[in-house]
Amino acid sequence: MNLKKIVGYEAVKWVKDGDVVGLGTGSTTHYFIEKLAEKIKNEELEVLGIPTSYQSLYLASDSGIPLTTLEEHDVNLAVDGADEVDPQLNLIKGGGAAHTLEKIVDQSADKFVVIVDDSKMVDELGKFPVPVEVIPLALRVVKKQLVNMGGQPDLRMAERKDGPVITDNGNFVIDVKFDNISEPKELEVMLNSIPGVVENGVFAGLANEVLVATIQGLNVLKRV
Repeated sequence: MNLKKIVGYEAVKWVKDGDVVGLGTGSTTHYFIEKLAEKIKNEELEVLGIPTSYQSLYLASDSGIPLTTLEEHDVNLAVDGADEVDPQLNLIKGGGAAHTLEKIVDQSADKFVVIVDDSKMVDELGKFPVPVEVIPLALRVVKKQLVNMGGQPDLRMAERKDGPVITDNGNFVIDVKFDNISEPKELEVMLNSIPGVVENGVFAGLANEVLVATIQGLNVLKRV
């Protein structure tokens, strides 16, 4: 049973005619974009997409979804995946190194819906390291600051090229492991206060709903 496919397809029901939709990045959102393209074609909907990475841009374009930008339109609905979700619907994102634009698009949306399978649900954030996008020239000093904060920083290396991962913005990604993340919002603000940090993967208080796929069925969690 492909839970990612199930939840990605289900999320398309949240899209209405006339919506401008933020298109997240990742394996689960891949299914959402594919199904959204099918719905637009079959129901002749007027829907525009705003991609959060080159990956989602090329997939949406190849699938026939009309695209726009934040300069031209506000976002009605953003749909995106997550690497971790806690009971308060705080997130860790950035496994695909697209968290900077994801956060910009997701935060600007009238409604932000997260799509995950139940393996992403945790009691407390922190099993997954926090991705931190960093300007390359600031790498050494940022890593030093992260250590002082109690983190264990690790420069993310590319798998099919020599050297580090380069984001769509031309920066590096440091994956930072913390022993625990009891105050996600506080950590998010602290990380972004370090000079040289562009953005980090803690998304505290942004998600309006989380759609969770399980073997037993689908659950919708809402932020209170």
